Amino acid sequence: MAMRAAAAAPRSLRRLFSTSTFIPPPITAATPATPPAEPSTNLFVSGLSKRTTSEGLHEAFSKFGQVVNARVVTDRVSGYSKGFGFVRYVSLEDAAEGIKGMDGKFLDGWVIFAEYARPRPPPSPQNNGAPPYGR
Repeated sequence: MAMRAAAAAPRSLRRLFSTSTFIPPPITAATPATPPAEPSTNLFVSGLSKRTTSEGLHEAFSKFGQVVNARVVTDRVSGYSKGFGFVRYVSLEDAAEGIKGMDGKFLDGWVIFAEYARPRPPPSPQNNGAPPYGR
């Protein structure tokens, strides 16, 4: 019955629902890859478990150098990790060792990724210069 309906459908509908004539769109370089961040003492750590704490992050990264501060960004309501955080080292050498030692490694059962943190972009002028809602 469905075959008869498909055969009786206009050509445009058959072409629309046919999988045999699919042509993928051309690949373009419209979105260039972001360049790596400049080396700094501040690291961005992603892939964190919801159970990871700032203390656990500090302990894991302190094996590779002197950590000034380690902070897991948490949800305001639940208090669980949002899956990323920041680690600040004393020197660039310690930060490089931290990336080498922890990038792609397991922490609390999850594979984490460490890279140099990018500086926050300047705020765009919106709402007549007022800060965005929630900040």
